Amino acid sequence: MWTFLKRRLPEPPPPPGARDVPPEVLDAVRRIEIRARRLVNESLSGEYHSVFKGTGVEFREVREYVPGDDVRAIDWNVTARSDRAHVKLFEEERELTVVLAADVSRSGDFGSGEASRREIVAEICGVLALAAEANKDKVGLLLFSDRVELYVPPVRGRGHVLRLIRELLAWRAQGRGTDLNLPLTTLVSLLKRRATVFLVSDFWGELDDRPLRAAARRHDCVAVRVRDPREAELPAAGLVRWEDAETGAEVVVDTGDPRVREAVRAEVAARDAALARSLRLAGVDLVDAPTDRSYVDALSRFFLARSGRRGRRG
Repeated sequence: MWTFLKRRLPEPPPPPGARDVPPEVLDAVRRIEIRARRLVNESLSGEYHSVFKGTGVEFREVREYVPGDDVRAIDWNVTARSDRAHVKLFEEERELTVVLAADVSRSGDFGSGEASRREIVAEICGVLALAAEANKDKVGLLLFSDRVELYVPPVRGRGHVLRLIRELLAWRAQGRGTDLNLPLTTLVSLLKRRATVFLVSDFWGELDDRPLRAAARRHDCVAVRVRDPREAELPAAGLVRWEDAETGAEVVVDTGDPRVREAVRAEVAARDAALARSLRLAGVDLVDAPTDRSYVDALSRFFLARSGRRGRRG
């Protein structure tokens, strides 16, 4: 996506090793943990728990039948051996596997406000990871650009979650562009059991229907779109030289021309409509988290809406 040259951020630091994590990255990780944990504890933990339940049921035990039990649960093998009717008892499988597929392409360096999109992506992923950790779920991370940059398999624990946040903040991407299909095909191949996958990106890239639907059949997929409003609503600033953050190409645009601004709005609206249609047909939820508004409100609305749908189905 084109971004203003004057907003171009410095190159991110190289990937930290086990012993050379820059102090500023550690400080940022601590800030995100404090903020995210407060949000989870105060607002999102219960909503997360009510929405993301287990992937099925698992057998617990067999006990003797008592009047009122569902006759469909009778274990006929045990009943035949004991000459007394017995039923199988099941319980919901609570443990989830959550994978955060985060876009670390160069377009994430842009930010018209105080924080870049990449920093906001890291915060959103931190909130989701800590909500999962609070529910004792496993959390994994896949960083992608136009290639898979890093894959961290799902594991439980606070230390693991902090590592994921650190990687989100400090990873220096090798690729510049965005391939939205790659994380989906990769996770379909890597994850053998059903998981909840959050695809967190600005979605300035092509998303094909086939890998999207394949991933949605296999996993519970949620698209989280983190978009800077200045990318759709240009300021009337006259002639501005832009650089495509992902290709490096430059162009001069007359942002003072209303026709130019309207053409940009129309193109963005058409792309967004096509994305919404693809997600809807694949059964994938979309969470919009603009960088100029609270992503907490966006996540809360999503959790509440999905909880309502679950309640109606129940």
